[in-house]
Amino acid sequence: MHSQFSPHRARRVDLPGRHGPVAALREPATGRDLGATALLLPGYTGSKEDFAPLFDPIADAGVEVVAIDLPGQYESAGPTSEAEYRTEALGAAVAELVAKLAADGRRVLLLGHSFGGLVARGAVLAGAPVSGLTLMSSGPSELPPGERRTALDYAEVVLREQGIEASHEVNETRQALNPRWRAVPQELKDFYRERFVRSSPAGLLGMGQALRHEPDLVAKLARVTRSAGVPCLVVCGEFDDAWSAASQRDMAERLDADFAVLPGVMHNPNTEAPDALLATLLPTWRAWLS
Repeated sequence: MHSQFSPHRARRVDLPGRHGPVAALREPATGRDLGATALLLPGYTGSKEDFAPLFDPIADAGVEVVAIDLPGQYESAGPTSEAEYRTEALGAAVAELVAKLAADGRRVLLLGHSFGGLVARGAVLAGAPVSGLTLMSSGPSELPPGERRTALDYAEVVLREQGIEASHEVNETRQALNPRWRAVPQELKDFYRERFVRSSPAGLLGMGQALRHEPDLVAKLARVTRSAGVPCLVVCGEFDDAWSAASQRDMAERLDADFAVLPGVMHNPNTEAPDALLATLLPTWRAWLS
């Protein structure tokens, strides 16, 4: 079973950020170094560990890997204002990190998962010097109506009124109704809890607001990527229950991006089907770098 506990060679490091240390897992390229770094951004309530199954294969393909906790997530320092967690503000912070990673001449391939995809496009709109953009299980605008949106709405009320521990308990109670959740090892459930309660309440609230109010910026992003010659890839699961595969296909067409849908996969290709995901990512990235 692939999970946040999948073994890998990445080391835990801290990177400099505008709000304080940015927690990261970093693994250098092995073999023939292609002179590129893949910077991976997690989704809402996620963390750098979400990419554990991808680290070694990407590094073995000659690309350095850096996965981070976004500001305010889990082990990363973050601002105290909810407004600083909107995608424009987080995107600007990530753009600064991209510039630092690219300072020694390395090409940066930016990948954002779910909410991290909205932040990744915010970084590109903020001028991040990327050599490729991958949006994974991420949509063109706010989270559409559905179970995830409803859960987000309710979680905010509980978080504001009762605090972060109560908010996690509500979330876990909801997940317990899903048969898939019952099969999750207790050690992994404990990790999910730890990273949630260690995250910034202001961050959870601000990101939640962003997920509910993000405008459609696809046309604006397309103008920027075309002007800068930045290639794009949109990849998602066939049964994504956040943004539909159809909406992500439409986004890819509007971006003139490559598009891939992974059969039988839901919202987390990185842990559900990493081999299928890598079979899309690596050839695409090699083409961009060549």
